[in-house]
Formats: sequence, structure tokens, C-alpha cells
Amino acid sequence: MDSTIDELSQAQRLIQSHTASILSSSLPYRPLPLNESIITASRSLLSGLPATGHGLEKTVSHLIEAIVPGLNGNSLSPNYYGFVTGGATPAARLADNLVTLHDQNVQVHLPKESIATIVEDRALLMLLDLLLFDHETFKARTFTTGATSSNILGLACGREWVLNKRLSRAVGNGAGDRTDSVGELGLLEACKRAGIDSLQILTTMPHSSLRKAASVLGMGRASVIDVGLSEDPLKFDVQELEKLLSHKGSAAIVVVSCGEVNTGGFATHSWHPMQKLRSLCDKYDAWLHVDGAFGVFARALTGHEFRQVASGAQDLDLADSFTGDAHKLLNVPYDCGFFFCAHSDVAQQIFQNPNAAYLNAGPAGPDSMPSPLNVGIENSRRFRGLPVYATLMAYGRAGYVDMVERQVRFARTVARFIDHHNDFEVLPKHLQGSSTMIEEIFIVVLFRAKDDNLNRELVSRINASSKIYVSRTMWSGRPASRIAVSNWQVDLVRDLAIVKAVVEGVLRTWHNENLETSEIKLGA
Repeated sequence: MDSTIDELSQAQRLIQSHTASILSSSLPYRPLPLNESIITASRSLLSGLPATGHGLEKTVSHLIEAIVPGLNGNSLSPNYYGFVTGGATPAARLADNLVTLHDQNVQVHLPKESIATIVEDRALLMLLDLLLFDHETFKARTFTTGATSSNILGLACGREWVLNKRLSRAVGNGAGDRTDSVGELGLLEACKRAGIDSLQILTTMPHSSLRKAASVLGMGRASVIDVGLSEDPLKFDVQELEKLLSHKGSAAIVVVSCGEVNTGGFATHSWHPMQKLRSLCDKYDAWLHVDGAFGVFARALTGHEFRQVASGAQDLDLADSFTGDAHKLLNVPYDCGFFFCAHSDVAQQIFQNPNAAYLNAGPAGPDSMPSPLNVGIENSRRFRGLPVYATLMAYGRAGYVDMVERQVRFARTVARFIDHHNDFEVLPKHLQGSSTMIEEIFIVVLFRAKDDNLNRELVSRINASSKIYVSRTMWSGRPASRIAVSNWQVDLVRDLAIVKAVVEGVLRTWHNENLETSEIKLGA
């Protein structure tokens, strides 16, 4: 496995040259690879393990020349709008290289051996600063792979807390006993002792990851119950919510969607809805969790222009836990999510590693903090916090406020273009022609073609241009197209021109094809 210094230097030069050619280009990176490139890349893959290695230089050449052309530009392209994937700021990208070089496992807090855990905790505190949360409110905090695993943490903490409340009452010990918990007893035995026959996850228009988390935790996908208003399904039906919370023999977790996946909308607007949810959770001993994958970043917005969307993320500090994705609007490399919890004792009660002396961080002291492995799922993971620390240091609050504002303004400009177009319509329908439409747009634009035949093909035709990429979804039982703006490189003038050219080109081709078909039919 030894590589000579010359071989290593040549391989590094190849990578540096490839990187420079991408980053120095004046043209936006292509969001999708050419189909031929994917086919060629697939055919170039090794059929199996070679008996002897091909060497470092040949391997790097293979990666750059054969495989890379088959990759999409979800991070490098400012015109990849399919998913809220973000990009990687220069500071975050460079820091991520250091993460690989130094290859730290940050899960045990060993301050005399590595500063890694201290850096990560500082990065998490800086995130709280950016999002205007108080440090003292959320003392259990960690990095995760993303909002899906963060939602697993949130539901696990909520499940533990609500059942512990019932167990403490059932056994009459007031504060409860660490041995009387889901973490120790298991879900079935804890429910049996607590007199609980159902666990409910009460929410509105949940992300699919919430049902996945419920399944992983043994609560079941059926436990996720949508309690949205019929006329506005993202908003809570408070009367129905209280009715479900009051069910005898049940325990509940209330989950707030902070940035709905199709529209980018918010389940709460202003202080009153969150305060009402907090009041109901306190009344019925329910846990309040916020799924804030990208919506939580609305808290960074300031000024009158953004007051409507910023209000959707107000008073999230009333929650017991919340999640977010740093690899979305923070624009750090995949994978990086974060989880914050107001009950550090609950998190450690679930995720502690018992009977593992070799994982003990040692006696408490001035530098002591919970080891990350006792706050989250993984016992081993990479140094995710370093790119977060680096990008927040490099650009600060002002840099990130500017970034999110540009993303919102661009999404709103696209929405205005779609709304004024005769052949397309903005969704949901209540936004169409509304005086408040622009104010309600965050970073997602949902739309469809008015012609049903074109609408069925719209996403594939747009993406075939290879100039922009949008994703397909369903809305009110019909296909819809979704533009999600999350890359740090967004440029309103340049990117709007590209979007308009692609959309108008698709429409022009469609009309020409229909005209040719009509002429053929007339000729026949």
C-alpha cells in the first residue's frame, strides 16, 4: 500500500488541477451530467476486486476522468433546484479537506487528547447565535447525518420523556427513577407499567422522515397523525389537537413542521400559535418537537421585507427539541445535521453507553461536557463540526443573512415570473394573484403548467435542458414542479435569465410539437 512521494505528489496535482478547473470557471456548473457520461462512467467501473492494485495515480485518473463526469452538480451548481441540498462555501470545503486529513473521531470528549469535541460544541453554540437561540435553553446538542437522524433523536427524547412522566405517576416516585424508563425497560414494558396503550405523534403535513423515525423507534408509522385544518392543512386544528391530547391511556409528541417540503411554508406564524402549542403540551404532558430542516434558518432573516416568513420561525425556543440541516442553508458539505434538546438528562438517559469503561471521558472538571456518543446515536463519526465552525467564522452573521436573503429574493422573483405567466400557475392556489403571495414565499416555489398534457412532462422536459434541475412532486392529486433555492452562489440576474430561458424554451418546443401534430392530422 505504500506510495512513493512522487506518486503521491502527482496524484495530488491531478486533484488540484481538476478542482481548479471547476472553481475557476466563469460559467455555472452543469446541474446534471449528460446521459452519455453516466453510461460511460457505469461501463468504466471495475467488474470486481483486482488481484493487484492499479496504483494511486491511475486510480485518481480513473476517478476524475471516468466517474466524476457521471456525478450531478447538486452542490457545485447554483442552478440545481431539485432538492434543498445547499452547496459548500469555500471555507466549509477547505475545512472538510482538513477533516479527512486529520480524521478525528469526536464521539468521546477527551480534552487533553484532542480539541475536536470542544470545537464542535463551540460550532453548535455559534449556530445557536446565528439562529438567535439562548445557549442555556438547549444544553443537549450534537451533530447528526441530517434531519432524518435528528428527528429520530427528537422522537426518542420525546418518547422517553412522556413515558417517564406517566411512569413516575404510576409508581408514585414523583421525579421518576432512571430504572423506570424506556431506555432501561424497553418500549412495551414501559408502556405496560405506565398504563399507556397508544403513543401519538401529532403534526401537520409531516416530512416523510418523521414516519421513518416513528418506524425505527417502534412507535409505528400509523402513530403519526395529521391534525391540520381542512382549509389550511399546514396549520394546526387546535380543537382536534386538544381532543387527541386528552385521550386517556395515550401519550403524545407534537411536531411542528418548520419549512414544509413542497411549499416551504410554516405550520406556525407569530408568537400565538407556538405559545398555544406549548400551553397544550404542558397541560397534557406532551413533548413539543420542531422539524426545522431548512425552515429554522428563517430566524436569521431581519427587516420588514421578510417579516412574514421570519414569523414562521418565531418562538421555537418554546420547543423541547428542534432539528436542522447544516448541509442545506448553512451550505456545508454532506452530511451534516444538528439536534438541540432542552432536556440534557433525557438525552443522556437514552443514548448513554452503559458498562463501557473504555468510553468514559474521565472525571468531571472545568472542561467537562457530555461526550457526543452519549447525546446521539453514533459511537463513531467524522469531525462534522469543523466545516460548520470554519464557515461561520469566515462569513459571520452578516454573510449568512446576506446569503439567505439572496435565496429568498430569487425564489420570490421566480414565483412572480410564474404567477404572471399565462401558461403556468403558482401553488398552493390561495397564493395565485394574492397581494401577500410574495411575502409568503421562503425558498421553495411550487408550480404547474395549466395544460395537463404539458404538466405531466414538465419536469422531465425542464431537466432535459441540463441547465437547471427541478424536482417532481404531487399537489392536490396532480403532478407539480418544485424549485428549491439553497445554494450560496445564487445570483438573481444571472440565474433568473437561465430559468426564464429554459422554461420559455420548453414551452416553445411544446407548442411547436403540437402544431406539427395538428398539421399532420389535417393533412391526413
